[in-house]
Formats: sequence, structure tokens, C-alpha cells
Amino acid sequence: MSKRVAFYTLGCKLNFSETSAIGRIFQDAGYEPAPFNSRADVYVINTCSVTDNADKKCRKVVREALKYSPDAYVAIVGCYAQLKPREIAEIPGVDMVLGAAEKFNIIEHINDLTKQPKALIRHAPIDETNQFIPAFSIGDRTRTFLKVQDGCDYSCTFCTIPMARGISRSGTIADLVDQAEKIAASGVKEIVLTGVNIGDFGIRNGKREDRFLDLVKALDGVTGIDRFRISSIEPNLLSNDIIDFVAQSNRFVPHFHMPLQSGSDKVLRLMRRRYQRELYAERVARIKALMPDCCIGVDVIVGFPGESREDFLETYHFLNGLDISYLHVFTYSERENTIAAQMEGAVPGAQRGERSKMLHILSEKKRRAFYQTQLERTQHVLFEGDVKDGYMHGFSRNYVKVRTPYDPLLVNEIVPVRLSHITDGGDVEAAEVSPVYTTH
Repeated sequence: MSKRVAFYTLGCKLNFSETSAIGRIFQDAGYEPAPFNSRADVYVINTCSVTDNADKKCRKVVREALKYSPDAYVAIVGCYAQLKPREIAEIPGVDMVLGAAEKFNIIEHINDLTKQPKALIRHAPIDETNQFIPAFSIGDRTRTFLKVQDGCDYSCTFCTIPMARGISRSGTIADLVDQAEKIAASGVKEIVLTGVNIGDFGIRNGKREDRFLDLVKALDGVTGIDRFRISSIEPNLLSNDIIDFVAQSNRFVPHFHMPLQSGSDKVLRLMRRRYQRELYAERVARIKALMPDCCIGVDVIVGFPGESREDFLETYHFLNGLDISYLHVFTYSERENTIAAQMEGAVPGAQRGERSKMLHILSEKKRRAFYQTQLERTQHVLFEGDVKDGYMHGFSRNYVKVRTPYDPLLVNEIVPVRLSHITDGGDVEAAEVSPVYTTH
């Protein structure tokens, strides 16, 4: 009887792609995939260091796994495992902790699943993590996340990712095109390009071999994929050439997610970001001039050390005046071994919370205003298989979230939809959905 393995992923799209790749490694070794909320012989938990309470979340997931299978072997991988291996090894029920360089060799480390008195730690220094391991998610979502880049050479004062993932490195364009073609053969219609700093794509063995624009152009020629979506990209790396190419592409969709982090030049300098607000505004203006219906998402951090109320209001008014579509708001929290954690001018927790609330309200206002411009239009929507309260959801090319009553024939289909009105839940109701005649 095959051994069963189950997975749980915390964090970003890149983690989801890597979990899926590790899952295929287990399947090649003869393991049977199992849902996380079922009995398994092995549970693999892929962790994140960016979100708050990483330790608390990891402990909770371990406890949950052992409810289903008290004698199971529990392996922890991912960014938090690289940063805090000994801390994780002390969590009751954990059997193995693998750092960034070891996680894709997990089968070699697991051996016979014999539980030992102490957790096994395999953890190389992060400067030894310099190999690009390809990964993509498949089988669990309508969209696939394709990893095109890993690591980061930037030194933002608040960030632990370079310590968790190492230097910037990428696959070759030929290999990534080959992976996209394999994904296309599986019937997936949308690929999301993901990485730590995808605009820095093209570095191999410490040398720049390619540019992100070269990759975008190559993928644009892959047949069988209807949509490519670019995940988060730094504004200083989103060149005019990339914007211009996406504007005329049939496959790359009009949706950008650009981290801003602060609308105050003073705070941006404290963060060691590689741009000022003027450049960000220029990027937004060019995108909207070429693609008026483009969706633009923004990351922003509130409560960074040294951020005065005036600095925050500068950020608020800057964002309010930009033609953007939604915000991802992060409340600053101290991270060990970062420069920011040692900075003066810590913002009291209550003020961090108040600023976060103001930007969440602004985000909802921006999203509704953007959705309002799309009503009574016909958009092509890719519907997903999840069902909630009798409805299914999908996304237009420009990332409008659309709902319609569940119809199994619509799953993983791109269909023309007339957008009716914004629901109480903030989605857009589909007034007319064209019939689907093809099935898979």
C-alpha cells in the first residue's frame, strides 16, 4: 500500500508553486497525495517569514495535522525554516526541518519515516543557496503559478527574504518556455509568473544573461495558454518597454501589481527602496495611458519606524490621487536581524492599526470605483471550480472578480460575460453568461 503525503502552504504564490513541485517529487517516489484534512503518513508544511506570527501559525498547522494522524512524520520547509530552524525543531510533533537548499531533496532526507527523539535539522548557510530549482503549481487551481526567478539582491531594511532565499537567480528562457508548454498541454488556461523579484529575471551564476522583457516576449509565443499574468514587480524594474509590450499583447493581460510601500520619499529612503514616488506615479500614468482599463494593485506598509503622521498622510493622499485599483496593506512588524528593527522612531501599535484601517477603507473605495467603470461591459472571464453559497467565481483579464450561479460546464472555461452590478460582498454579478459547448 502506498504511503500518503499531505501538504499545507503558508504565504505567497511562489510558495504554492514550490509546494506543488515538492508534491510531484513525492509522487515520483511512489507516494499518494492526500488532502491535508485526512490521514497521511507524511505532512509537509511550507512556511513563510513575511506574515506575522510565523511561529504561532506553524504550531497550529502541526497540531492540526497530528489530529488526523497522530503518528505521522512532520516535515517543515520554506522561508521560516531557513531563518529559524532550531526554533521550529522545538515545536512538539515536528520531525524534520529543511532549509532553502535542502527542501527539494526532501525524499533523500526522509528515509524510513522513523520518528526520532529530536527533530532532524538539515540547514545550510543561505549563501550556499545559489541554484535555481524550477517549480510550478498544477492540478489544484484553474490558474498555475510558474516560478521564473528566486532570491533577491536588494537590501530593503524591513525584509528578511534575502536571508531566507539567497541571491537573485533564474531559469533559462528555453526551460521556462518548455514548462509553459507542458502546463498548456494539461489544459490550464492562465499562467501567473511568480518569483521573489521577477523584474530582476535573467541572472545565472551571478551574471546577467537575459532580461525579464526577453522572457515575456518568448512566453507570448506559447500556444495553448490564453493568459499570462505578471505577479508583483518592482516599479523601478517595470520598464516602459515591458508596459508597451503588454499593452499590445494578446496573451499578457492588463493587470500589474507594483509594490509602493510608502508614498513618502523620506520613508522610502529609510526603507532603502530603489525609487521615489515620482517614478511610481510615472509608471501608473504610462500604464493607464496605454491601457485605460488596466487593473493596478499596490503593496503599502504602514507604521514603519520614523513614519510620522505627516508622512502617513502624504502616503494616503498620494494613493488617493493615483489611478489604482486596490491595495494590499501590511502593518509593519519588527523582524529579527533587519536594519529596520534597530531604527529609532517606532510607531505605537494603536497608530499602526489606525493607519492600516484608513488604507483598507481607501482600498475598498478604489476597488469599487474601478469595478464601477467596468459595469455594463462584456468581459471574458475565466471561471474557477470553487463553490460558495451556490455561486462560482472567476476573473476577467483585468482582474475583476465576477460571480455567477454554479454551472459545472463553466469550470476552467473563458466565456464572455456582461457585468451587471457590484454585490454586497464586493464582487461583480454576471448578468449574462454566454453558453459553453466545450467540455474537458
